[in-house]
Order: sequence, then C-alpha cells, then structure tokens
Amino acid sequence: MPIYEYELIDGDCKVCGGRFTLHRPLDAAPLTQCPACKKPVRKLLSMFNSPRTVSFTDAKKAGFTVLKRVSKGEYEKQ
Repeated sequence: MPIYEYELIDGDCKVCGGRFTLHRPLDAAPLTQCPACKKPVRKLLSMFNSPRTVSFTDAKKAGFTVLKRVSKGEYEKQ
C-alpha cells in the first residue's frame, strides 16, 4: 500500500500539525479533508524508495555475469 503525504491548504491544526502521511490503497478516492480536523488538504509530491546501487562484487556474488568493456563493441568477462 503506498504512503501519501498531505498538507493543509489553509490554516494550521494542533492534531495533525498541518502535515501528515497516510497508507492508502491505489483505488481509494482522493482525500480532500484532514481526517482529524476536517480542513481541506492537498497531496504532496514525496520521496520514493529506490533500490540501492549494486557494486560489481555484489552482482558477482548474486550470480550475475559481469562484463568489462575492452573496446568499442567488445566485452570480456571479469
């Protein structure tokens, strides 16, 4: 289930602090009000999770064939 970030359009709220996150299903209707204070909210663009960078040694350990470029169009196994 994705995590969405929301903020109040106007004003502030002591309960939500003006900004909050929610786990919501993809097919859920868009959220237009804060569940705590019922003030109008907007969805924010937020960070996303991406896989970490994999090194060549990690790729070899995982069973992948690692190739090194020798010249234009030529590769050899490492």
